[in-house]
Amino acid sequence: MELRPSRAPADSEGRAAAYSRRARLISEPENVVPACEIVAVEETEIDKKQCDSGKWQKMSKPHAFTVHYIKRARNHRWRCSEITFWCIDEQLCNQWIQALKELLDSQKSRPKRLLVYINPYGGKRQGKRIYEQKVAPLFNLASISADVVITEHANHAKDNLFEVNIYKYDGIVCVGGDGMFSEVMHGLIGRIQKDSGIDQNNPKTPLAQCSIRIGIIPAGSTDCICYATVGIIDPETSALHIIVGDCQPLDVSSIHHNNTFLKYSVSLLGYGFYGDILKDSEKKRWMGPMRYDFSGFKTFLSHQYYEGTVSFQPAKGTVGSPRDKESCRTGCHICRQTKQLEEQQKNYGLEHKEVEDEWKVIKGKFLAINAVNMSCACPRSPKGLSPAAHLADGSADLILVRKCSRFNFLRYLVRHTNQDDQFDFPFVDVYRVKRFQFTSKHLEDNESDIKDVGKKRFGQFCSDHPACCCNLANSTWNCDGETLDSSAVEVRVHCQLVKLFARGIEIYKDEAAYNLSSNELLS
Repeated sequence: MELRPSRAPADSEGRAAAYSRRARLISEPENVVPACEIVAVEETEIDKKQCDSGKWQKMSKPHAFTVHYIKRARNHRWRCSEITFWCIDEQLCNQWIQALKELLDSQKSRPKRLLVYINPYGGKRQGKRIYEQKVAPLFNLASISADVVITEHANHAKDNLFEVNIYKYDGIVCVGGDGMFSEVMHGLIGRIQKDSGIDQNNPKTPLAQCSIRIGIIPAGSTDCICYATVGIIDPETSALHIIVGDCQPLDVSSIHHNNTFLKYSVSLLGYGFYGDILKDSEKKRWMGPMRYDFSGFKTFLSHQYYEGTVSFQPAKGTVGSPRDKESCRTGCHICRQTKQLEEQQKNYGLEHKEVEDEWKVIKGKFLAINAVNMSCACPRSPKGLSPAAHLADGSADLILVRKCSRFNFLRYLVRHTNQDDQFDFPFVDVYRVKRFQFTSKHLEDNESDIKDVGKKRFGQFCSDHPACCCNLANSTWNCDGETLDSSAVEVRVHCQLVKLFARGIEIYKDEAAYNLSSNELLS
C-alpha cells in the first residue's frame, strides 16, 4: 500500500482540508476510511532491513508514517488496524503527518482526558487486567490521558463522583458490568442535580441533563447496557467508540416511593418473575453467573403471581409503538423526532403539563410487570424483552404479563430467544408510557399463615386456579440488577438524561457499503 499525493498545499490554512480530500488508503481493492474513524497518526521508524527490501531499496532515504484506523469485523466488532505510507521526501512526509493530526484535532467530540473507574471484583474479576492489556494501550495510542480509580467497596465510584472535579474531564469510563455502570450513572446524575440545586426526592421536578459522557468497558457478569448500545460485548470495540468520541443519548427512569427518591433505571425495572429471580440469586453469589440460571429455573417452577394496580400515562408524544417492529439503530429517526418535539414543547411552555384523564388504570393478577427503557437484548436473547424499545425517545415500554398457566408462561419466555412476536399472547399487554405507578394488594390472610406458606412454596407446584394458596403478598423490584424492597413505586422517564460513548447498533450489509455511504470520507 502506498500514498500518492499530487503535491503539497501552498498555504497552511487550507492544508488540512486539501489533504483530507486527497488522502486515501490504497490497496487491492481500494478502501476508504472515514476521517472520524482514524484513531491516530504517527511517524514510522524505518530500519535498514525494510529499506533494502522490495521496491523501497531504490529510494535513497525513504520516510514513512502509519495511520491507525478502525476496521470492522463481524457482529459489530471493531478492531484497530494500521497502514503504513512511504514517501521519498521527508518534508512531504511531515506535511502529511501534520495535516492528518490537525484533522483529528479539529474533531472536538474526541475526549482528551478521562476519569476511569475499575471494578476489580465484578464478573470473573478480570476488570483490571482487561483495562491494562486491552484498553490502556489504545488510549495511549490516541493520546488520551486517564486518571484511574480502582474501586474498593460498593458505591466507591458513586461517592467519589461527589468529591472530584468532574468538569475537568471529557468523560467518565466504568470498567465492569451493569452494576458498575449503574453506580457511576447514579453518582454523575446525583452530582449534576446537586450542582444545579435540584431536589431528586421530588418526583415531579425535571432533572438537569448530564453533558459529560459515560463510557462502558464490559467486564461483568451481565453487560446488557453495553450490548444494547453497541451491539457486542467486547472491550476493544467499546474502547474504540470512546476514542472516536461517539455520543448516544439515553433515557433514564427515576423511581420514587412516597416522595422519596429510590433509584435510577436505564434497562429493566421488573416486578414479579424477574424480581424474584434477582432476590433468590443474591443468596447464591458464590455460584457466579450460573446463579441466574438456577434461580430462574426455581422461580419458574414456583410460578408466583401478584395482585396489584398499575396506573400509567401513555406516551402520546412519541413516534412509533412497541409492536411496530422498528428497532432502534444508529441515527434513529424516532429518537430524533421525539427530541425535536420535546424541544418544541419547551418553547411553547407545554413541558410537563399533566392531564389527569390521560392516565389509565389496570388492576389484576400479574406474573411479571416489566418496564424497559431499551430492548434489553443480550447474547441469550438477541431481541430482548421489547425489540422495538428505543434508547432515547423519552418513553418506556410497560409489559404486563397476566396470570396464566405455567405452560403458557414458558411459551412466552421461549419467544425471547427466537424471532416470533413475544407480545402475541392474550395474557400479555404492552404499552409505551412516560410515567407509571404500581401499588400491590396485600393479602388479608393472617401473617402467620403467610409465613408458613412462604416456607413451603417452592415444594408446592401450584396450578392456574384462583384458590392457589402459595401466593405471596409482595415481590421485589429488579432495578437494573439491584433489588428494591418497596413494592409501591412511582416511575417517570427523563428523555435523554445521560449520554454514552456509543452510537447505537449499526446496521449495514457490509463494510464497503457502510464506508462509502459515510458523509465524512477522506476523499
